[in-house]
Amino acid sequence: MCCKGFLKIMMFVFNGIIFLAGAAILAVGIWVAVDRVSLLGFLDHIEDAPPELAQLANIGYLLIGVGAFLTLVGFMGCCGAVKESKCMLLSFFTIVLIIFLVEVAAAVVLFVFEPLVQKFLDEIEETVAKSIEDNYGSDESFTSVWNSTMNELKCCGYKNYTDFMGSQFVNTTSLYPDTCCTSSSGPCNENAAKTDIVVGCFQALVNLVEDNAVLLAGVALGIAALEIAAMVVSMILYKNVGK
Repeated sequence: MCCKGFLKIMMFVFNGIIFLAGAAILAVGIWVAVDRVSLLGFLDHIEDAPPELAQLANIGYLLIGVGAFLTLVGFMGCCGAVKESKCMLLSFFTIVLIIFLVEVAAAVVLFVFEPLVQKFLDEIEETVAKSIEDNYGSDESFTSVWNSTMNELKCCGYKNYTDFMGSQFVNTTSLYPDTCCTSSSGPCNENAAKTDIVVGCFQALVNLVEDNAVLLAGVALGIAALEIAAMVVSMILYKNVGK
């Protein structure tokens, strides 16, 4: 009985973590979906964008779905442990097992097709640069989104300052965004931007991921360990229900 009580507590803790993680993802998804003006809003202005790129605009709704699903799974696991419901425990085990297998498959696919992903990102570079040339300085919301992105990541354009050449902003002011000049004390003109060579936002994002690779790997391993532990505990409780 003591061991069974301990397992129920562990099951409750595991599912409490899953529930809270789902709630956090749900909150982020709602925020992204509501605040699209400052997050991924520039995608709406990219003409002839690949369908895969356009789908990034719906990432908020995807996060909402994932968060709601995890919240439901965590709640079901907690109820299954407290009420000692075989149906809930078995359903919880099956769902977590499916999630775990999908995560493993996604990791394998990402590893195998990494060169294709890089090729795809290189191909959209010209498309994004063209959207900057056409809309930066002429479209207020587009300009605001890029300014927020560049200020947050400390970057300049998608690739570099050359993305802004031919834009209305440069044609009108003969200047570049302030984030394209980090060391110059004067106006951010073409010579200053060329001298500073501020990294583009795509590379800045890649650098951010690489700098936090150990943390991300630790989180991924922690989630996998949590899922395996939750499955093991749920199966032990399932077999001991009624005993």
